[in-house]
Amino acid sequence: MAFVWDDLRFVLAIARFGNLAAAANALGVNHSTIFRRLNALEKDIGSKLFERLAVGYRPTEAGQRLIEAAERMEAEALALDRELSGRDTRLSGQLRVTCSETLAARVLMPLIAGFRSQHPGILVDLLIENRVIDMARREADVALRAMRPSQGDLFGRKIADVQWSFFASAGYLKTHGTPKTLADLDKHAVIGWAENDTHTKAGAWIVKNVPASSIGFRANGFVNQFVAVRDGLGLALLPVYLAAGEKNVVPMLGRIKDLVTEMWIVTHRSLKDTARVRAFMDNVGDGVKRRIAELSA
Repeated sequence: MAFVWDDLRFVLAIARFGNLAAAANALGVNHSTIFRRLNALEKDIGSKLFERLAVGYRPTEAGQRLIEAAERMEAEALALDRELSGRDTRLSGQLRVTCSETLAARVLMPLIAGFRSQHPGILVDLLIENRVIDMARREADVALRAMRPSQGDLFGRKIADVQWSFFASAGYLKTHGTPKTLADLDKHAVIGWAENDTHTKAGAWIVKNVPASSIGFRANGFVNQFVAVRDGLGLALLPVYLAAGEKNVVPMLGRIKDLVTEMWIVTHRSLKDTARVRAFMDNVGDGVKRRIAELSA
């Protein structure tokens, strides 16, 4: 039989997500559609592609062979897409941007508004995502991320050093007093992350430097921790740009000298000369740099 790319796209999604529901959601189809397509493909080729297990779908030997071929086809298609997009000189079209919830909440939105006023023909799709997304697969065209890109096919520049400090509400400090040194943290309620959660440098710093007995509340995500600070639940270690200048939220203990992170703006190397990508990286990248500097002064 002659395979069509759509069949292979379904097989790849099932292999990557391990179950039909998640694969269907990723492809924007319903569960019955992907179930029907898989059964039809297996019938056409006369071989099972996946074992149906209680924990999900596991590729058979035939399925793994098909998956490997599909991945090569996908890589070629994505490379061609990036190459053609990289030649696009129009200041129009769709631009997929990803950043953390923290940056979106405090810095990015007014900058995107200004960018859109200058370039109304560019549709900006913003994906709020704390994980490192796969830019080779065009999950995003531009990423604002808190680390230097390590893949050789990415292109970007550092736009800021991010400073960190502890913050608390004025009401909390009035009731519990203000810590004078980091050693005083064991006398206060500190907002932490999920137990043993060290996927962020700040989370790792808390685990290393704050007694577990001082953690009275946990919240995943700096925006949620900031809200908890504002509402008097305790002290939290936050990026200065997120909390600086907020009414009734007070910084203390100075900047944490051994905790400085970076902010990078990144694209795939093949897209760096695309007009809309270049315009966004120059305009919004410079704006993020200025805004973080202003909030951290």
